[in-house]
Amino acid sequence: MGVDSGLPDFRGPEGFWRAYPALRGYSFSEMANPEWFETNPNRAWGFYGHRLNLYRKTLPHAGFDVLLKWCENRSYFVYTSNVDGAFQKAGFEPERIVECHGSIHHLQYVDEKCGSDIWSADGVIVTVDEETVLAADPLPRRSGHLLRPNILMFGDWGWIGDRSNRQQRRLQSWANDLGTLENCVVIEMGAGKVIPTTRLMGEDFQRSGATLIRINPRDSDGPSGTISIATGAKDGLQAIDQMIAKGA
Repeated sequence: MGVDSGLPDFRGPEGFWRAYPALRGYSFSEMANPEWFETNPNRAWGFYGHRLNLYRKTLPHAGFDVLLKWCENRSYFVYTSNVDGAFQKAGFEPERIVECHGSIHHLQYVDEKCGSDIWSADGVIVTVDEETVLAADPLPRRSGHLLRPNILMFGDWGWIGDRSNRQQRRLQSWANDLGTLENCVVIEMGAGKVIPTTRLMGEDFQRSGATLIRINPRDSDGPSGTISIATGAKDGLQAIDQMIAKGA
């Protein structure tokens, strides 16, 4: 979903390095690691601060409007591994969104001994040198203690998942209230196989009776019965909407 809004595609080292030339030699998984907040917090906040600033100014693409239109007067839930907050910005109800990997728009302490609170990042300013991808002091702190995004990173034992867990419980309650999933349609967009959290969620619903539509330019294949559309998120959603309009 994010790529069609103009956000960088981090798949593969070349894609990552095109977005961050100063980090050539490091992979996305190496940079998205909580150890940087301990060893080089200016580098850590350079990377995440740049993303925070980018996501704040990025507008959701037209595919979000198509989805939101379909959700009007229908029962729905959003499940996303993206941390950019685009669904909230597009107008989806915050109480009907699960961010399984957390959100860059929320913060927590780097040192879990300082507490398990989670705060909104609203009003937090991170100044980043885009050439070096280093953040300038002062870095985000609370009561003198360094903060980090409330995002599940690679090799991350310090992530506080309380907010995401509450979202997960709301989703489970919603699914339980539906009773049967035979009238439920899961529209999955851009979920990859490397970290298959979102793909597995859709397939779980499919096994319980839901119809699974998998929109993905690279990995649109799925279990028997999957409706596979090998294209990007925006184009796939708009194509389906045009078919609905024609009564197809």
